[in-house]
Amino acid sequence: MNAARSKPTSVNRPPFELPEVETIRRELEREVVGRKIKAAEAASMKCLRRYHNRKSFTSQLEAAKLVDVRRVGLNLVIELNNGLLLVMSLGSSGSPRRNANKHPIEPGTEVVISFTQYGQLRFVDPEGTGQLFVVPNDDFAATFPEAAGYGLDPAAAAAAPPISWTEMGRLLLSQDTQLKTLLTDDRFVVGIGNIYADEILFEAGLRFDRKANSLSTQEIRRLHRALVGTIHDAMKYRGTSVPERPFYDLSGEPGNYASHLKVWGRQGELSERSRTPIKRTKFRGQWTYYCDTQV
Repeated sequence: MNAARSKPTSVNRPPFELPEVETIRRELEREVVGRKIKAAEAASMKCLRRYHNRKSFTSQLEAAKLVDVRRVGLNLVIELNNGLLLVMSLGSSGSPRRNANKHPIEPGTEVVISFTQYGQLRFVDPEGTGQLFVVPNDDFAATFPEAAGYGLDPAAAAAAPPISWTEMGRLLLSQDTQLKTLLTDDRFVVGIGNIYADEILFEAGLRFDRKANSLSTQEIRRLHRALVGTIHDAMKYRGTSVPERPFYDLSGEPGNYASHLKVWGRQGELSERSRTPIKRTKFRGQWTYYCDTQV
């Protein structure tokens, strides 16, 4: 693969969050399920950290058919018809792309999977924070033991039961933990980072440093509604792309939710709830954005 390569750079950006990864999962499900792989090529070992050479990765994909795409936490898992799973972890810079064979190879393209029909699936990651590997289906649980400890998933597949406010309330009231710390813990809820935690807490009218076990029944209901609503709204607009963490969908288009953010990154602007300036403060080493109406 004659790819133009960009020099690896060090990055200190946050990883993608649940709406971004679920956006990619849904697009992959629509675009690549049913395709048969003709060939696979890797430009380097940057995203193949589990392997000693590129061929040991690419040879496992050749002639396989893609039969399903699911998400485990923030990992994309593509089931193949040969008993193997192709696992994609986007990190903070990985970007799967659907391309025609004739499209120029974008700088930073690490892996190209060519189908027998309908073009290619490429993995673009100039900074190398993502990772790809193949694992036997039966070995997945051993490879990902942390999956057994994942918490609530507000974007779970339709077959999974939705999060109930009573279940969430029971978990909240058992925790003597500050709300933002809890929301950004995968053991409580999957895939919520700095951006969406601030947006959820604003919608719920709750401060980031409020203790979870101090919430009233009404506040638990508001937090549940804000969590589910914010994540689904973000997915509707195909995720959030901001300068601190650009995000592109399978077609290379940026996510559109940034213009709908109400507090994150908007310090000094007037809150739509109180018409007073949005504030920010450092919390656990990161900027946290909030409004005076949050209690």
